[in-house]
Amino acid sequence: MSIHHITTPLDSAILDSKAQYVFYHKKVDFALKELIVAVQQNNLCTQQEIVFFKQYADLLLYSIEAMRIKYMYDEEDNMKIDVTDSGFPNYLEFRYLYNDLSLRHNYINKLKDVSQLQEEFLDQLLRVKEPVRRDKLFQAASIVYYTSVEQKYIFNRFVQGKIIKAPEGSQAEYMTSWSFYDVSLNRPFICYMYFDYDGKDPLKDKEDIYEVLSKVADRQMDLDTMAYGIDRRLKRVLPKHIKWLDVGAFHNVFAKDENELTHTILEAITKKEVPLEAYALSFKVHEVMSGSTFQEGGFFNKQVLQNWSPVTKQKYVFAPHRIIQLLYNKNPEIMNKLAKPPFQISDLKIDKV
Repeated sequence: MSIHHITTPLDSAILDSKAQYVFYHKKVDFALKELIVAVQQNNLCTQQEIVFFKQYADLLLYSIEAMRIKYMYDEEDNMKIDVTDSGFPNYLEFRYLYNDLSLRHNYINKLKDVSQLQEEFLDQLLRVKEPVRRDKLFQAASIVYYTSVEQKYIFNRFVQGKIIKAPEGSQAEYMTSWSFYDVSLNRPFICYMYFDYDGKDPLKDKEDIYEVLSKVADRQMDLDTMAYGIDRRLKRVLPKHIKWLDVGAFHNVFAKDENELTHTILEAITKKEVPLEAYALSFKVHEVMSGSTFQEGGFFNKQVLQNWSPVTKQKYVFAPHRIIQLLYNKNPEIMNKLAKPPFQISDLKIDKV
């Protein structure tokens, strides 16, 4: 099926052709790159936060590209786009990909020799003068997939960043970042923590810090709850500022959720008021700051903990100009509640086949 056959009902959330895989990957790649630039231009993140944001986005894009290679000629399996408030691949797709690559050596030994496959392609195209069969294309794609895709670059459920010195002017001496793919929402979150350390070098405790973050800060929850969990479990770490970015939903023709903005775009695509490439991105920023401290525990195991400020919650929308107009016309109550008017990003234009 070509991209002209992309369906929009809520029960259809599967990519089932090479053209659709390519189209979807281009949409996600373009939208995330536009988002990174716009977030930086509008000062929603610091320069260092943007660096980390781009690194996590690169892992996400690498993983989606790996899915494209894996599935585009596979007649048995198809990549699934999440049916909740997401528009991104279902988390299980990342899990399958990661587990599959752990067995790559078993598969590589079973793959046909490249030179033999090339000869079969040339014979089919030049002598028989017919298109290469789909099963042969799948064999070629499998060779590319198993010999070039690296498991370590697959976006996992939790991805830990390094501990570094916080940039000048930060609320604390150190910072770290991490990202997680929330299993229930199927969206990526990117988190930053600025903290002081009761000692000379936090890298001495980095394994404990990383372990705690992976256990208590690996899913969507109230940010003050996350902050308290981190603070309570790391006695020598003094968090001062925690921030997360909720990337999504990605409102586009492949999204099959119940989000009102998604439905507005899908309806407009169905009526041919906007092209298939139409898209928008919701984006949320939550932040919490520490103020005073208090002590918890008995006489022999007292621990100084942070009193946290109320969580600051900001919601934004990024979209091309025509889509911004559409959303204002159809969903004014949502658009008027944004932290700032929608940020304009570029239109996506893809040559259709």
